[in-house]
Amino acid sequence: MGEKQLQAVRALSPAYAGKSGELTAILQYVFQVILLDGCGRGEQAKALMQIAVDEMRHLGIIGGLLVKMGVPPVFTACPPYPVAYYSASNVDHSRKFSEMLETDIRAEKEAIACYTRALDAVTDGEAREAIAKIRADEERHLALLRRMRSELQREDRRSPQRDPRA
Repeated sequence: MGEKQLQAVRALSPAYAGKSGELTAILQYVFQVILLDGCGRGEQAKALMQIAVDEMRHLGIIGGLLVKMGVPPVFTACPPYPVAYYSASNVDHSRKFSEMLETDIRAEKEAIACYTRALDAVTDGEAREAIAKIRADEERHLALLRRMRSELQREDRRSPQRDPRA
């Protein structure tokens, strides 16, 4: 593997299965969906599930790019080395909706930054196009989460007696 390709692999690996990568995003959003749906926030759960589905698609795309670069799609932040395997301890298990949103907003900002770094490291045109589309999805997710946070803040101002877990 050449130096440029190794740089590209190192730039994409965190997005795949790093602490703040797509695998963490999937697990975190699904956890939140289950919790929110169980406490009467079905509309918000549905929105987060759609984001989780996007993240699943991203995981497949990034895994495919890694395979094209000669790296097995092992869930590690350090491919091609089979070390530092993914840990579900990366998932934030906050139970308050407001905390979930803050965590998700930070994660989406990190994802955008990660894909921006990847674009700087990847030279293959097809890979760059795929990464740019994923980054655009992450920007859309960030906008949606910010809207959800604003709606929750308005809701909290109207009814301060609401269950804090919701």
